[in-house]
Amino acid sequence: MGANTRYKDSVFSFLFSNPDTLRELYGAITGIELPPDAAVTINTLEDVLYKSLLNDISFEVDHKLVVLVEHQSTVNPNMAIRLLMYIARIYEKITSGRNMYGSKKLFVPRPEFIVLYNGKAPYPDEAVLNLSEGFEGTEDLGIPDNGVPALELTVKVYNINRGHNEGIIRRSETLKGYSEFIAKVRELEALNREREDAMEGAIRWCIANNILRVFFESHGTEVINMLMTEWKLEEALVVEREEGREEGWEKGREEGREKGREEGLGESVKNLLDFGMSPEQISRALKLPLDVVQRCLTPVLP
Repeated sequence: MGANTRYKDSVFSFLFSNPDTLRELYGAITGIELPPDAAVTINTLEDVLYKSLLNDISFEVDHKLVVLVEHQSTVNPNMAIRLLMYIARIYEKITSGRNMYGSKKLFVPRPEFIVLYNGKAPYPDEAVLNLSEGFEGTEDLGIPDNGVPALELTVKVYNINRGHNEGIIRRSETLKGYSEFIAKVRELEALNREREDAMEGAIRWCIANNILRVFFESHGTEVINMLMTEWKLEEALVVEREEGREEGWEKGREEGREKGREEGLGESVKNLLDFGMSPEQISRALKLPLDVVQRCLTPVLP
């Protein structure tokens, strides 16, 4: 499996891409050991341009439990509504072919929503995000808040950076290895090592210290390619969010603001092109108008 042809994968989803590592991950987070005969079926949404923008990992346990796990390196307060959209699509897949209009009651797996955070910004060991926290107030319509939302979704967020949630990390060698690898990359970058060089150094360090040794020996190059793509895309989205914080795009400033925004995104757009994405795919991934992407790529398009 080559990373260049499967840019949908993230390092995190690649690492936790089999039932055994998912059992380990779920047990580490919840402290619950799944029965050995409980079937674990991966049903991650895969029909999208860039998986990490939509759904990292979803797996079903014995048709009774469906767990959605998202990996985040930036603080995202909108995960509850995003996961609401994901679980709707997962349930659509699970119930495909079943008669929802018949007289027989349908049962679906109970959902659990987990976010694992390992960004640079400070974050507590654990946090809870509720969908209802983002509901608009309706008092001005004469509709009081009765305190019981008709729809709720609760997301548990865990900080998996080195030094946080050590109990969880200790229970999963795979998660511990991933956390140590990311921490080592950042350490080497802080020493003014180029990013790719820092990743290579972190992989050598992990192998030398028997941290996910077999994984890195087998997939080291793929890990570097995937992680480079992930972080470049994340940085492009950060640029877009920072530009979006400024109100307006007033008529008299629109041309200059758009030019600055394009300049900030230009390098990331070109990097994504290098990883095999077409202008149309980049447009969808970065949520940019196609003509903006094409202007960024004009010097390099054939």
